[in-house]
Amino acid sequence: MTSGIVFDIKKFSIHDGPGIRTTVFLKGCPLHCPWCHNPESQDPRPEMMLRDQRCIRCGACLEECPQGAIAWNGQGVVVTDRARCVRCGVCAETCVAEARQTIGREMSVAQVMAEIERDLSFYDESGGGVTFSGGEPLLQRDFLLALLQRCRAQEIHTVVDTSGFAAWETLDRVRAYTDLFLYDLKLLDEAQHRQFTGVSNRLILDNLQALAERGHTIFLRVAIIPGLNDSEAHLRQIGELAAGLPAVREISILPYHQTAVDKYHRLYKAYSIPDIRPPSEERLASLARLLGEFGLPVKVGG
Repeated sequence: MTSGIVFDIKKFSIHDGPGIRTTVFLKGCPLHCPWCHNPESQDPRPEMMLRDQRCIRCGACLEECPQGAIAWNGQGVVVTDRARCVRCGVCAETCVAEARQTIGREMSVAQVMAEIERDLSFYDESGGGVTFSGGEPLLQRDFLLALLQRCRAQEIHTVVDTSGFAAWETLDRVRAYTDLFLYDLKLLDEAQHRQFTGVSNRLILDNLQALAERGHTIFLRVAIIPGLNDSEAHLRQIGELAAGLPAVREISILPYHQTAVDKYHRLYKAYSIPDIRPPSEERLASLARLLGEFGLPVKVGG
């Protein structure tokens, strides 16, 4: 039975493709962007998250942890030794206050499809469907492919939201069952891309070109990170790239925000760009006008 690790399923989404959609978030990503708004998506394995403000200091998790990885820190605060934690989930099962949560669970294709099928009437009425996001959904190729094939059999519109960082063989297998690609571009300069995401962008750009040449419908999405990729010169490069690919039908600019900062804390991860502030509405409007000069529809937001 084909299964995969899912960390969230959002119903009634209106920002991940046309119409009303169900967005299935698959865990794991080969990129490590410091502005990632889903840091819980990066590790392909289930992981533990702690909400400090919910903790009632009952000590049950200390008693039940089979690895002895949880302890008091001397100041009445519960701390977890991440090196000893094996992500078994016992602490989350024990926590009556739901302060501890397991992020990511194994699901079968049938289980995910059961969630999707509950919303068939909304897809039909709105022109919506299912979006597979992440993380990087291509990282779980066989699981994604099986889900796409099941959706196609039921005539459900499918979207894959991807960074494009995967072997062409993977994209080649899933593209036949994908109606729309939301293709996320970070940086066009290879050295900068490697610096901020941990990987080269050559494969990403090659795959974008290959998908476009085969006539797939593509919406480009660009997260605007002030001081990192929001220069007019960089946006013009993206506009020129998009204008040269007839398969690209739309560009979305996604403003950086800080709503994920607390997630990093809950995951015991450092947030490496705390001083960056979200772009102003005026700045976003200016960048949208600039990209609009290249003849494509430009949308601010998802």
